[in-house]
Amino acid sequence: MSLPKAEDTSNMLEMEMQWAVKAMHHAETYMKLIRAIGSKDLKLTPIDDELYSDFKKNFPDLNVARLDERDFKSDVAKAKWREFMNKYENKVKDFNFGSLLRIDCTGDYSEENTMFVMRTQFYCIEIARNKQGLNEALKQ
Repeated sequence: MSLPKAEDTSNMLEMEMQWAVKAMHHAETYMKLIRAIGSKDLKLTPIDDELYSDFKKNFPDLNVARLDERDFKSDVAKAKWREFMNKYENKVKDFNFGSLLRIDCTGDYSEENTMFVMRTQFYCIEIARNKQGLNEALKQ
């Protein structure tokens, strides 16, 4: 695999900016939703219950209130998540799109409190937080 040519990098930067704008819009929209609606009643996908059940079975010890990036970024974690997420390729729209996820559920999106994950990971964590009432404190 060769490195991109200098003249092609401006296009890559533009694509990164477009992704960043879209990801931030997704994050802002989600925060507005959990602040406006009781999060226990919020449905993120048509298969929330299935995702939650499967997530709890496969990741029973993952602390969804305050995430540890190693649970997502280590080689072992990446392999486990990849196998888990691939089951949802045809069930979850944009299952492997990049998303922003709050590390600490009591805080807002910020540089210190945000990590990059795949959309299915975002759904699993936020569905769990909603079902466990962890996002209720954010409701206005």
